[in-house]
Amino acid sequence: MDILGIAVLLFFVMDPFGNIAIYIAALKNVAPKRRVLVALRELLFALVLLMLFLTFGDKILSGLGLSREATAIAGGIILFVIAMRLIFPPPQGVLGELPDGEPLLVPLATPAVAGPSALAVLLTLRSTWTGTLWELYLGVFLAWLAVAVLLLQASFLQRFLGPRGLTAIERLTGMLLIMLSVDMLLDNLQSVLHITP
Repeated sequence: MDILGIAVLLFFVMDPFGNIAIYIAALKNVAPKRRVLVALRELLFALVLLMLFLTFGDKILSGLGLSREATAIAGGIILFVIAMRLIFPPPQGVLGELPDGEPLLVPLATPAVAGPSALAVLLTLRSTWTGTLWELYLGVFLAWLAVAVLLLQASFLQRFLGPRGLTAIERLTGMLLIMLSVDMLLDNLQSVLHITP
């Protein structure tokens, strides 16, 4: 997987199309003049969380004594669960009920963008990545930038695509994530079981 592959994977995991409705709902009680500013602030918080977790996530893994394969298989399972929630969302949506008032960290920075799924994927990437750390940082930044651009256009995209269009894109994202998760699981199961493809 290269930098672009990392960015695409994280983009899908962060699910910006699925979060459009969440951003609109969370910002509806914010004064119109402050909406873009609040959204930018929350997106920057999310970027800081992602970078911190990428930087120190390996310390968590080594402290727990987890192997590279175990982390990658767990990451594949998490991706599969995320994909299933995108294809078959729960009644209250992927993130459940949203709090009232101006959001601060929750629910826009986390769990919408820098959620448990994105953080778990970062743990997996950090433990399995064979390239340099700056490549991971660049991949995370590119994914975050693409998500940020889409979410800052949330109102326009909701009007342009409509509820059915957003749902269709979210389902397609779920299907792609299922394929990525199965590929990740198969690769690491082959490694654990010493099976040559």
